[in-house]
Amino acid sequence: MIRSILHYGLHLIVPLCIALLFFPKQWKKVYIIFLGAMLIDIDHLLANPIFDPNRCSIGFHILHSYYAMIVYGFMLFLPKIRIIGIALLWHIFTDQIDCWMM
Repeated sequence: MIRSILHYGLHLIVPLCIALLFFPKQWKKVYIIFLGAMLIDIDHLLANPIFDPNRCSIGFHILHSYYAMIVYGFMLFLPKIRIIGIALLWHIFTDQIDCWMM
């Protein structure tokens, strides 16, 4: 129960705080980008079973792979897509915390 609350809090509440604190003039846009970063979970559809609460996404799913993380890291150096890179890396960080809690 605590694991789920923490996981979804990190996916939903912390990004709102990040948007409000660091991007106050465009917080709505930034928060929507953070929520949109959850679309990388579409790679779960390629797994069998699709959802396994005891499976660590990091390194298992293609959009949660180390190669994908490198791409997300490079996005930080491109001003036009930097916020997307931050959001994707935040998503990965959140999933990693969930893995540590297993």
